[in-house]
Amino acid sequence: MVNTAMRLLHHLLATHWGTRRRFPKPVLDRIEQAIARVEALHQGEIRFAVETALPPLAVLRGISASERALDVFAHLRVWDTGHRNGVLIYLQLADRHVEIVADRGISARVTAEEWASVCRLMERQFAAGRFEAGAIAGVEAVGALLSSHFPAASGDAAAARNELPDRPTLL
Repeated sequence: MVNTAMRLLHHLLATHWGTRRRFPKPVLDRIEQAIARVEALHQGEIRFAVETALPPLAVLRGISASERALDVFAHLRVWDTGHRNGVLIYLQLADRHVEIVADRGISARVTAEEWASVCRLMERQFAAGRFEAGAIAGVEAVGALLSSHFPAASGDAAAARNELPDRPTLL
């Protein structure tokens, strides 16, 4: 119960103002540019979402960041790509927890350990207060994994099409 109470307190105290302070427009612009840059190197689609906090009832129900990431994956329609090649990088600020959710076309080739390594890299940066550096490092690490498993297809216009927005989403 103590952990639930502390988690609830963190979520109640988290503010959208704090999220905007950590991810102002210029930082969102640079994350968007990083996503566009790495997507040119592979056939995957990357979405980046930051959620300030969960509603109190969700915290009391014990909704985890991984459960919420699956909801956000569906809500942002990351699954809605022709090659099932979407990847969501989800940051829950109140818990300082990162989750990566990949669609079927990608999850069969990239291991859970590889995704977890990217999440921990980002979490270390965020814990040190380096939100922009952590976000861009995460995008680049996901891009490197996708490039090794799904390199860019030369001459295939359908594979090169950008199917999902590159702009990070603040929830």
